[in-house]
Formats: sequence, C-alpha cells, structure tokens
Amino acid sequence: MSFKFNRGLFKYDFIDHHAVLCVPIDADVKEIRKRYLKIARCLHPDSCKDETDAEKELANELLSKLVNPAYETLSHEKQRMEHIIILSQMGKRLVQESISVEFSTDVVQELASAPNYEHIYKSSLAQIAETQYDSLQQVQDIIALASELNLVYIMRSAGKIFAAASPAEILTNAPVNKAPVTSPPQKKDSVVLQYIRRAQDFISQNQLTQARVELQDALKLEPNNSRCHSLIGVVYLKQNLTTSAKVHFNRALQLDPKDQTALAGRLKIEQMTGLKPSGAKRTASFHTGSQQPGKSGGGGLFGGLFGGKKK
Repeated sequence: MSFKFNRGLFKYDFIDHHAVLCVPIDADVKEIRKRYLKIARCLHPDSCKDETDAEKELANELLSKLVNPAYETLSHEKQRMEHIIILSQMGKRLVQESISVEFSTDVVQELASAPNYEHIYKSSLAQIAETQYDSLQQVQDIIALASELNLVYIMRSAGKIFAAASPAEILTNAPVNKAPVTSPPQKKDSVVLQYIRRAQDFISQNQLTQARVELQDALKLEPNNSRCHSLIGVVYLKQNLTTSAKVHFNRALQLDPKDQTALAGRLKIEQMTGLKPSGAKRTASFHTGSQQPGKSGGGGLFGGLFGGKKK
C-alpha cells in the first residue's frame, strides 16, 4: 500500500517526517524518541489483537513505511540537522516566491494570523498528537494537517506575513478555489536583516552550521553587506576555518573600515597565528568591545565571541 499526501509540505515533493511523528520541527532527539515509542506501541501487532486483518495490515504499513523511516531520519543528529536546514531554506524560498497557501482548517488559519505563532504551533501539534493514530482510517488526514501546520510555521519563521482571512475563507475539510493569500512585498534590506537576526541567535546558541546558512543566503541578496561578512567570519573562526574567516573579515573592512567585529576577528586571527598585530587601534577596539547600538561587533551578542570556551 502506498500513502499519498497532497497537502502541506508534501505538496512540494518533501517527505515531512515531523508531521508523521507529529513533533515540532525544533524537537530534540529525546522528544522524538519518546513520541516514536508511543506510536510504535499503538501500531504494534500486540496492540491490534482486536482489529480486523485489514486494520492490522494498515497498522503494519503505517509503521514500516511512514513511522520507522521518520524516526530513522530524525533520531540521527546529522540527518536531523540537515533536514531542519532544508526546511529553513524551503521556508525562505516559498516566502520569496510569494506562493499562495490554502487553509484547510481554522487551526491552520489561527497559526497563520496569530502574533504568538510559536505557542499556537506547538500547542496545536500537541493536541493533534494525542489522537493521531487512534483511528487508522484518519491517520493520513491528520498527518496532512500536521504538515500544513509545519508549512505555515516555516514560512512565518522566514518572515511571511499572512493576510487575515475572512470566516468565509476558512475551509472546513476540502480545499476550494479562492484568491491567493499573499503579503505585501518585502523590502530586500528587511529580508537581509531577518537573516542576520536569525544568524545572531544561532551563533549565540553555538549552532554554527545554521548560522552560516542564514548568512550565506543574506549575502546572495546583498553581497556587499559588511555586517554579513563580519558575522560569517565569526562563524568560520569558531569553526577553526581561519583562512575563510580572514577572507570575510578583510572584505567586511573593505566595505566598512570601522566594523568592530571584523577588526576584533582579524586581530584574533593574528594572535592565533603568531602574526604581529596590524595596529594599536584595532587592539583597542578588541579589548574595549565598544560599539554603538544596532551596529555590528562589540557589545551585546558580540562581546566575548572570540574569547569564550566553545560549548
């Protein structure tokens, strides 16, 4: 038996393993394992003794073709992080392409328009998970609903602003033809700033691969952004890729000679490699960490970026 989905992330030829397990996209391995064991017990032959042969076969198919592959992917740290990065990139691409989104239920509409979408997203998934595999005949519809939530979530995380829909536009169970839900076009600089903010968050959590992806995407839109170059230099330096870090620090200083993060980063490389510091001015910048609010480097997030221990 083959399972076909045409809603949510599945519409874009993407296997939504998070929807199969009904766990949030940022769920950790412990949470994923706990959820998998609960589903596996529900679908195990010993739990289906009172079911018909057809229902037992369906339970086995769900377990072997959907649930087990989802767990295999999400339980391995490297595969899970690659999966999350792909989702992040997909969210950005869909926002940039201004795709239309159809809301099949009011819970998806609520996620699209609520200001506190993080809370709505996780609480909605938790509620759906409680009965996800209780009725085997409805499992596919519930997985599709979870995938719709994931779709809206990654788009909102990428900066999508959905227009509020009228009650008549909120679909009940089947999609209908309606005008595309779009948001006003975003300015390029605001999109770049969103990339930078997300990268800053990832750097503060030492999630360097995700930070680098955000900054690389930002540089595609704005190649001459000194802040992006200095931040990606920080990422490379924390990954011990000093050559790449130096290239970006130098480029940042070509664009903005007063970029404090790039000055401090280049000085750090000189100290690491035993080279003579390039100037006393840079030394002062590195030690004082002084920086005006809203500019790259210095205080806040950037204070201690180069001197602290790695997590």
